[in-house]
Amino acid sequence: MMRRIPAVAWLVVILVVVDQITKALVADMVGLYESRTIIPGLLNLVHVRNEGVAFGLFNTLDLPYKSVIMTALALAALSAMAWYAAQLQTHERLARVGLMCILSGAIGNLIDRIRQGYVFDFVDVYVGNWHFWAFNVADASITIGAILVFADLLLVNRHVPDPVSHR
Repeated sequence: MMRRIPAVAWLVVILVVVDQITKALVADMVGLYESRTIIPGLLNLVHVRNEGVAFGLFNTLDLPYKSVIMTALALAALSAMAWYAAQLQTHERLARVGLMCILSGAIGNLIDRIRQGYVFDFVDVYVGNWHFWAFNVADASITIGAILVFADLLLVNRHVPDPVSHR
């Protein structure tokens, strides 16, 4: 018999699919390095390639085998998150949902790195001349997931060990 797939696992599937669909749609609508205004003064759709890591770090760094190195780093991070997720107890729901969001984002961006050698970013949030780093659905999933994990660690006391009694 097949075991029932937990709802949080479906969250990963849904977020990865939404990430890949939105990237494909925007790539068809917006040419490389072009921009389309969605909300003037606040939000554009752009088409940029992130060959680095989070927030465009190392994007302009010229390394031999850079794509392979960045993919290996993404795989290592994904493996660490998967291991951590496996350590959680079933009652640790907030952390589990957060980790599933992080995993889905890591998978979505890893798909890009393997297929294209870079991550496609398309959301440009800005105020005046200040622009936040361009991002995508996978990046948003990672950020939301990290907030949930930290909230679980900081706000829920079940991670605090029981005090040891002294005799």
